[in-house]
Amino acid sequence: MHIRTTCLAYLFLTFFNIFFLFIPFSQSVAESDPEPDLQSSIIISPDKQFDFAESYFSNKDYLMAVGEYKRFIYFFPEDERVETAMYRIGMSYYLDRHFNKAVDSFNDVIDRYVDTDLSIKSYFMISQAHVKLNTFGVAIINLNNLITLTGDEDVRDEAYYRLGWIYIEMTSWEKARLYFSRISAKNKTKYRLERLTNELNKEKLIPKKDPGLAGFLSIMPGAGYLYCERYQDALIAFLLNGGLICAAYESFDDNNNALGGVIAFVEFGFYAGNIYGAVTSAHKYNRKQTGQFIEKLKNNTKINLSADVKNKGVCLAFEIIF
Repeated sequence: MHIRTTCLAYLFLTFFNIFFLFIPFSQSVAESDPEPDLQSSIIISPDKQFDFAESYFSNKDYLMAVGEYKRFIYFFPEDERVETAMYRIGMSYYLDRHFNKAVDSFNDVIDRYVDTDLSIKSYFMISQAHVKLNTFGVAIINLNNLITLTGDEDVRDEAYYRLGWIYIEMTSWEKARLYFSRISAKNKTKYRLERLTNELNKEKLIPKKDPGLAGFLSIMPGAGYLYCERYQDALIAFLLNGGLICAAYESFDDNNNALGGVIAFVEFGFYAGNIYGAVTSAHKYNRKQTGQFIEKLKNNTKINLSADVKNKGVCLAFEIIF
């Protein structure tokens, strides 16, 4: 009985000590974890957020700029710079070569704002994005829609000018001339149409090879390549086909008809390839010469139509190569 009482007293004393040791520890923990001060939160101002997005854009970190412009639009939907931010999103995607996203962003500007400087510029940027995507038809439709909607003669003239260059890219020379001719008299000098027309008329002088003639000449292996100025290919085709023809002839002459038949079959493939290659070479030659002509035309006559937000008019810039 005495032992049981002593054990109970020892347990009670141990529990009592642990309890009083825990109280100051819990108090210290509570004191070290105060409630957060709500007033210490970061406050975003419209100016700071817009400038932050602009800094990313200026430093060509376009995808980060997109995120910050979107954040600006979300937090400050009534700010007068929302339209600029939306346009900048489109430009960021365009400059980062995300052309489909750029088209969607510029369409958002057009849908929300009507007949503003940036909505008009969005039409032009949409057409440029489609040119980059090689969807020329959609670019043409977009510019023709703008011509129908706008009452501003300067805007129409710029659209005509852009359409002319799209048709040049498509090597549709007559349609290019047609749209350039629609530019009003007051803007003909601005777009340097006299020089452009003179240079464009030189398209008749572009060197060309006739694919049909290249194929016909290839009856003699290598002659078609020679016509297309591919001299190394001409030599290889002549030697390879000539060697196989001789080998087939020798096989048949030695009454080795099986071997001769196999060689003749292989030679037929190389001979057909010689003709097809010559025709293809003629088309490649023509594309190359046309591309060089268009590039020279751009360097000599094309003006740079700036799509900068801060630029209300058309920025004229050109390089003359003699």
